[in-house]
Amino acid sequence: MRDFNRAHNLMYYVYLIRNLRTEKTYTGYTSDLRRRMREHGRKRWDLVYYEAYKNKKDARERERKLKQRGQTIRRLKERLKHGLV
Repeated sequence: MRDFNRAHNLMYYVYLIRNLRTEKTYTGYTSDLRRRMREHGRKRWDLVYYEAYKNKKDARERERKLKQRGQTIRRLKERLKHGLV
């Protein structure tokens, strides 16, 4: 039952982080946002935004759209203009 609950509660995250030194942004997706932030390195990156999905395919599709469609990421950055300063 414990394995079922763990799998049942699994979420997938699409996230936007900003490099504190270069101010460049990076978009990615993961099932473990805390672990992924540790992998990026806390000193250089700031988590600016994330979305949570129950379905892995939905998260991957959203990440793909943000990475491939300039207008989509531009609009998201406009919404987050105060968080990216």
